[in-house]
Amino acid sequence: MLARIIIGLGISIVCFAIAGRRFWWLSRLVRTGKEAPRRWGGWGRVAEAELTEVAGQRKLLRWTVPGTAHFFTMWGFMILLATIVEAYGALFSRNFHIPLIGTDNWLGFVEDFFSTAVLVSLVVFTAIRVKNAPARKDRASRFYGSHLGAAWLTLFLIAMVVVTLLLYRGAQVATGHFPFGQSKWAFASHVVAVWLRPLGTGVNSVLEAVFLLANIAVIAGFLVFVSYSKHLHIFLAPLNVGFSRRPRALGGLDKTPDMDMEHVTEDTVFGVGHLEDFTWKQMLDFSTCTECGRCQSVCPAWNTGKPLSPKLLIMGLRDNLFASADRLLSGEGTAEAGTLVGGVIDPDVLWSCTTCGSCVEQCPVDIEHVDAIIDMRRYEVLMESRFPTEAGLLLRNMENQGDPWGLGSSKRTDWLSALDFEVPIVTDEIPDDVEYLYWVGCAGSLDERGRNQAISTARLLKRAGVGFAILGQRESCTGDPARRMGNEYLFQEMAKANVATLNEVKARKIVTTCAHCFNTIKNEYPALGGDYEVVHHSELLNHLVATGRLTPGGSFAGKVVYHDACYLGRHNRVFDDPRGAISAVPGVERLEMDRSRERSFCCGAGGARMWMEEKIGTRVNSDRAREALATGAEYVATACPFCMIMLDDGVKAEGREEVRVLDIAQVLERSLADS
Repeated sequence: MLARIIIGLGISIVCFAIAGRRFWWLSRLVRTGKEAPRRWGGWGRVAEAELTEVAGQRKLLRWTVPGTAHFFTMWGFMILLATIVEAYGALFSRNFHIPLIGTDNWLGFVEDFFSTAVLVSLVVFTAIRVKNAPARKDRASRFYGSHLGAAWLTLFLIAMVVVTLLLYRGAQVATGHFPFGQSKWAFASHVVAVWLRPLGTGVNSVLEAVFLLANIAVIAGFLVFVSYSKHLHIFLAPLNVGFSRRPRALGGLDKTPDMDMEHVTEDTVFGVGHLEDFTWKQMLDFSTCTECGRCQSVCPAWNTGKPLSPKLLIMGLRDNLFASADRLLSGEGTAEAGTLVGGVIDPDVLWSCTTCGSCVEQCPVDIEHVDAIIDMRRYEVLMESRFPTEAGLLLRNMENQGDPWGLGSSKRTDWLSALDFEVPIVTDEIPDDVEYLYWVGCAGSLDERGRNQAISTARLLKRAGVGFAILGQRESCTGDPARRMGNEYLFQEMAKANVATLNEVKARKIVTTCAHCFNTIKNEYPALGGDYEVVHHSELLNHLVATGRLTPGGSFAGKVVYHDACYLGRHNRVFDDPRGAISAVPGVERLEMDRSRERSFCCGAGGARMWMEEKIGTRVNSDRAREALATGAEYVATACPFCMIMLDDGVKAEGREEVRVLDIAQVLERSLADS
């Protein structure tokens, strides 16, 4: 007995010391990061996140088979904490049991059930990895670039934890020292006991001690392995989830400091150019990555042959973080470190991102990839003046003319000539009889296809008796393309000017037709003093249909497939309203693409990519257009002018000009043609 106490405690003390030192080192490293924007959303939000994301495994269970296996493995380890208590107790007393519940049959059953469930789950994981093994060097595999050797070792160690547990429990049954006696509720332990009992009591007594020590050694060794591997997420995921933005790390970007030049000094650094410029939360993100590849498998850039993999990006930053630990912890050598982009991160990786948010949506540990990418873009644009050449024209147009195309404010009301009624243009305060200020947006005002969307929306609002007005030439770009490009200064200048205008006219309720305008005004303007009730036209039109103020007619018929705009759907959770408006048209057969709703594939316009050429791989909009055409649809409908422009180009590039790309407002208006 004394020997096993000494051996068991000796192994544990050594391993716990090594793992503890590693975790303390990691804590110090993460805390070298800059202060993050306020993350604490209150105990209620944190508890909800931990229950749904960690305990409920919500995101993992979207992929049913691997998700279920992970669910049982995670919960298996939680339940088997009781067996760890029993194991350490058994070092000191062969008849040890947990006080109060330690001999209850239900506990024995639960422990054995989850032991068995974990082993079955490991078989599933093995099958998944074997199936994907031939393709692990293929970009199509989500395991491309992952550390597969560590994954196999992890599966082996988990298996050894359970196997040694069942073996020493089986030996306990055979020797009469099992906490649950001869009850068959601990079914797996009794099955093992049947195999071991013929060896006799003496041999089983030895096996009990050997496998008990082996179980403790594997558990303690596994702790050390985890602290040095990608499986840090076992401990870091609950922390990362708890400190992630709620209700999700999508929509508006984190509030950044006021970039008024009065607050800028010689030491001011905009964005992230070196590791030490990241916040502690971002460093925690990097350390939490599981290398599962879910983000990579849904990334539109990666899926169209671009070099950006959200997984490999985070892995690269994590590896560089750990390699730079001595410098970061000592606070020395920043100047010699070199910038991240051009060193650790290839510029083509950085500029391939459409900021669609698919990576964030899929990540089971709530890593905020888009925020890190935008932060690095800010440094490149504002500190180094390095960005794609064609983006320079975009930024100059926005700065000088107030729109990405450089057409100027004088063109913003040209679309009104297509209407046979007057639309009030606000010059002072919004009149009381005007319910909504219609924010037309640059595309709705200045692009020919976007204008068709604005015209149909205006006609429908007029028909439904909704009082609305526009700002006309006083409207300017919201600044979204500049912000997603990384020019935070230009965004804030444009946003502040727009907020001043909206506050001056006393805007209360705003309706937008552009998903990007909708997201920016709703989620980002409040931080700059602009707090309004903002609705998207798809929400308003569906409400008007549902309340009988608009009744779709029978003048439109055909198969319509709906494309979810990233900034309307994934970023703002508006999924049902556009579909409701389309489905209300009697002659419509609404179709769905395989990648829809939360899993919708980007059109390629976000992140200011609409104004940058795609020189690598295939075009994102072509990929999405082919998916839409494969449904057999006669019409492709969307609810964002950016998407409409990109998908229209994609459909035409496929030689399918007979398939029309329409906004949902155009679908509704066409159904009313003869009404």
